[in-house]
This record gives sequence, C-alpha cells and structure tokens, in this order.
Amino acid sequence: MKYKVVVFGVKDTSENIVTFIQEQICPVDLVITISPEVTKKNQVSGYKGLSVLTEKYGIPVHEADSYFLTDEKTQNFMRENEFDIGISMGWQRLMPESVLDCFKYGVYGFHGNSGYLPFGRGRSPLNWSIILGDTRFNLNLFRYDEKADSPNVFATEMFSITPHDDIRTAQYKNMICSKNLIRRLLKAYEEGTIVIRTESKDFDSWYEKRTAADGKIDFHARTREIYNLIRGVAAPFPGAFAMCGENEVRVWEAHPFDEMIDFSAYAPGEVIDVFDEKPVVRTVDGSLLIDRYECAVRLRTGDVLE
Repeated sequence: MKYKVVVFGVKDTSENIVTFIQEQICPVDLVITISPEVTKKNQVSGYKGLSVLTEKYGIPVHEADSYFLTDEKTQNFMRENEFDIGISMGWQRLMPESVLDCFKYGVYGFHGNSGYLPFGRGRSPLNWSIILGDTRFNLNLFRYDEKADSPNVFATEMFSITPHDDIRTAQYKNMICSKNLIRRLLKAYEEGTIVIRTESKDFDSWYEKRTAADGKIDFHARTREIYNLIRGVAAPFPGAFAMCGENEVRVWEAHPFDEMIDFSAYAPGEVIDVFDEKPVVRTVDGSLLIDRYECAVRLRTGDVLE
C-alpha cells in the first residue's frame, strides 16, 4: 500500500499537528507511534496514545514496539509498503536508515536553538533555551538523516522567549511556527519543489540529555537562574524540586519577588514569610515567590529548602 503523507509522533503535540494537517492542508494517510508498553522503558514527557485519530478521522495508526523503530513488526511494515513524505513531531529518537530510505521525499522534523544548526544539536533544546536565559528561538524544519539534527534545512522561523514564558507557552509559540513550516513543506511537496540547504558556517555544539533529577533547585544560585530552571521544566515536564527535611517540594510556578529588601538574616533557601499560602524564599541575590507547589506538608516561615 502507498502512504503519501505520514506523521511520526508520541505526544499531544503530535495529535495537534495531525489535526492541523488533516483539517487545513491535506489528508494524513498514516500515523506512526509507539505502543503504550514502550513508554515503560522510555521516559516520554507528555506521551499520548494516538489511536484516537483512527476513531476521529479514520487514519490508520501503526504502533511500533521500539522507540527506535527497529522492531521486526515495524521493519516488515516499512518494507511491505510505499511512502512519500514523513513529518516528525515530538519524536525524540533517531530514526534508522532502513526507515528513512523508505520515504521518496524524505522524513522531516524540527529542531531549534538560539543560533543556527549545527549549533545547539541534541536533546531538549527548548527547555535548555529557557533554562539558559535565551531570548529567541530559531525553529528549523530539516530533513532527517542517520545523524542527530544535521543542518539539512528546508526552512526556519524565529520566535521570542520572553521573561513571562514557561516551557508550555514556549511550546505554543513553537507549534504556531511548526504549522507555518509544515504548510510550506507540503506545498513544496505538492509542487515538487522541495529545496534543502545543507551548507552552514556555524559550528557544532550540543545540548545534553535532561532527566527529572536535573530539575533540582540550588538556592545558592542567582534568582534568575532558579526562575529560568523552574519555567524551563514546568508541566508537561517533571518540574523543579527541592527538599524540605524529608519532604519533596515540587515547584510548578514561581517568579522573582524582590532584590532590594534586606534578607541577610535568612539563609538561601529559607522561607522568609508566607502570603496566601505562597512562600517567599530567599535566594543569594534576592528572593523568589513560589506561586504553586506540591508537598506533603505546607511550607511555613523558617522552613529551609535544600
């Protein structure tokens, strides 16, 4: 069987893109995702089963038994069918040549950073950009090869990261730009005019893989660093955290509070006061107001977060 437009995805953002293509551009002929069992071995933040797309649009969904698409079921499926063009949204693994070579016009995915590829290759680029305090994000739609985030760029769109954004609102902006780029790609595909730019004067740099443990807050850091971490790992990611005695404090929302009041009588990480159940916590260069957190106990004045 021949599938013209195929979407790879494992998240709610993947469903959003399929809906966008299906309702506004052209039919999606196939969705490739992973089975729920695969998530037990792979951490997938924001995972969502996509079988609902069959019920909603009649789109067939292939559930791979490997996030790397190397399972026998998927390899046989790829060999037995024909494919034109693939679009990856939320797929956080490399794809093998055995899969990429099955697509006549290639498989395309997204990667971005504050600079230009191959700068900023690697994992969790949007999270890292917020955590590092970047104020812009270049989102590239590029053709996959066997390497990670190669500069095979079809097109790029840029958006701003403001001090008010967290990872979720940055994802909203990312999705708007992604849709613009997909519309351009599928138009070029229909016209047979896909052009890829492979030359780059930039240099290689890499974002390291992030895990839930990397969300630990160090109150000896500056306020802006703590704030950037909290908003960079907010939901749907695991969140930032600290310990209050034996209790974990999961911080979902916070913002810089004041940098002029004399808080020298308090230690970094100490709760200065609590207003409307929102703790004010001292940092090295000021203070942080925790707007929303989860903990087995309520934080009180004098508690210390470590």
